[in-house]
Amino acid sequence: MAFYFDTPSRTFSEYLLVPGYSSAECIPANVSLVTPVVKFKKGEEPALKMNIPLVSAVMQSVSDDNMAVALAKEGGISFIYGSQTIENQAAMVAKVKSHKAGFVISDSNLTPDHTLADILDLKEKTGHSTVAITDDGTAKGKLLGIVASRDYRVSRMSRDTKVRDFMTPIEKIVYADKNVTLKEANNIIWDNKLNSLPVLDEDGKLVYMVFRKDYDSHKENPLELHDAKKRYVVGAGINTRDYEERIPALLEAGVDILCIDSSEGYSEWQSRTIAWVREKYGDTVKIGAGNVVDREGFRFLADAGADFIKIGIGGGSICITREQKGIGRGQATSVIDVAKARDEYFEETGIYIPICSDGGIVYDHHITLALAMGSDFVMLGRYFSRFDESPTNKVNINGVYMKEYWGEGSARARNWQRYDLGGDKKLSFEEGVDSYVPYAGSLKDNVNMTLAKVRSTMCNCGALSIPELQDKAKLTVVSSTSIVEGGAHDVILKDNRNL
Repeated sequence: MAFYFDTPSRTFSEYLLVPGYSSAECIPANVSLVTPVVKFKKGEEPALKMNIPLVSAVMQSVSDDNMAVALAKEGGISFIYGSQTIENQAAMVAKVKSHKAGFVISDSNLTPDHTLADILDLKEKTGHSTVAITDDGTAKGKLLGIVASRDYRVSRMSRDTKVRDFMTPIEKIVYADKNVTLKEANNIIWDNKLNSLPVLDEDGKLVYMVFRKDYDSHKENPLELHDAKKRYVVGAGINTRDYEERIPALLEAGVDILCIDSSEGYSEWQSRTIAWVREKYGDTVKIGAGNVVDREGFRFLADAGADFIKIGIGGGSICITREQKGIGRGQATSVIDVAKARDEYFEETGIYIPICSDGGIVYDHHITLALAMGSDFVMLGRYFSRFDESPTNKVNINGVYMKEYWGEGSARARNWQRYDLGGDKKLSFEEGVDSYVPYAGSLKDNVNMTLAKVRSTMCNCGALSIPELQDKAKLTVVSSTSIVEGGAHDVILKDNRNL
C-alpha cells in the first residue's frame, strides 16, 4: 500500500519567523554569515567554508567564469555549468583560477596598422578608452604601445591615421613584471600618476592591465573567497555519465569542489559516481550530491559519501517537473525534514554534512527562512540570472530590460544528462521552460542588499551566526489571510517615479 504523509508539504511563503530577544550587541555589522560547504567531523574545521551562504546554480543561463569571479569576490561560490564540452568547462574553471583580483585581461587590443577609426569603433563597443597595441592585436601579444584618449583629437585627425603614428610607444610606457603584487602595482600607478599599468612577461608580452579607477574597488571586497594560493574558489557541475573523463579535466584546471547536477539524487547513478571519486581520489576531492527531498534520500547520499547534499525537486522558477511528472515536495517541508535527518546523522556519527536548499526562493526573506530551517547555504538560479554577470543576453521587451533565463530541462539547454534516467541521449519531454527575468543590474549591489536583509532579520531573532539562528529561530505557519496582511493593503500607493 502507498505511504501517505500526515501533513501537507509547504513552501517558504507559508512561514514567518517570530522575533526573539535581541541584545545590544545584536546589530547587523556583528553578524557572521560564514558557513561550512563540505562535511567535517565534530570538533574539527571543514576543509572549505564560504563567507556568505550563497552559491549560483549549475545552469547554462547562470554560472560561467564571469559569474564565478563576481560571486567569489562577495564570498560565495559558483558551480560552472556542466552541460557543455569537457574542454569548455575546464577552460572556464582555469580562467577563474588564473584571474587575479585587480589584474584584468585586456579586452581592447589592436595592432599598429589599425586606424583611428578602429580605435573609435572599439571604444564604442567596449566603453573603454585605453587600448593595448600589440604585435598581433590580441590580449597576449607583444606590447608595442598604448592608446589613451589623450593620444588623439578626433576633430584634428583623419580617421585613416595609423595607430602607430599617435600611440604612446613601449619605450615611453611604465610597465611591471608579471610577478608584481597588486599592492606593488597600485604603488607604481600612484607614484607615476598613471591611469593604467601594463603587466608584461619576460618576453614583453602583455599579461594583464591594472587600472587606477579600480583601486577603490580592490578594497570593497573584504569577504573575497580564496584558496590557499590566493586564487578565487570555484565549483563545477558534473553528471553521472562522463564523470571519468570530466572530473580529471576539471581537477587539472584547478576546480575546488564538484556537484553532481541531477534532478533526482536518490539513485544508484549518484552512488556509483561518488564511489568512483572516493576510490580514485579518496577524500581529497570534494563532491556534493542531490537533489533529495526527504530523510531517506539524505541518508542514502550521506552513506554514499557526499560532502554536501542538495535539497529540492520541482521548486525552481523555470522547473515544470511537478507539472510534467507529478513528483516533488514543497521546499520548506523538504528542508525541515532533511535538516532533521542531518542532525540525527551528526548525533549518530559525529560527522556534520552541510545541506543546500536549491529552489523555491522567491523573496530575499526566503533565504533567511531556509537558513533558519536548517540549510547551511542556498543555491540560486533565477536570482543570479538577472545580473550583469550572468552569461545571457539583456533584451528590451516593450521598453523594459530583461535577461534571458532557461532551465536545464528545457529544449534550449538540451541537458539530457540531468534528467534522463538511462535512456537515449535526448530529452523525451521538457522539465524546464525558456523565459525572461527582469534585469536587476550588478551582482554586488543586489547581493549586498539581500544580505543586509538577512543580517537584519537574524538580529531580530537574536542570532549573530547561522548556527545560532538555527538554534534560536521560532517559526510559525501563516494563513492565506495573514499573507495578504503582511503586504501593503488598504491604501492607494503613490507612483514614486513621478515624485
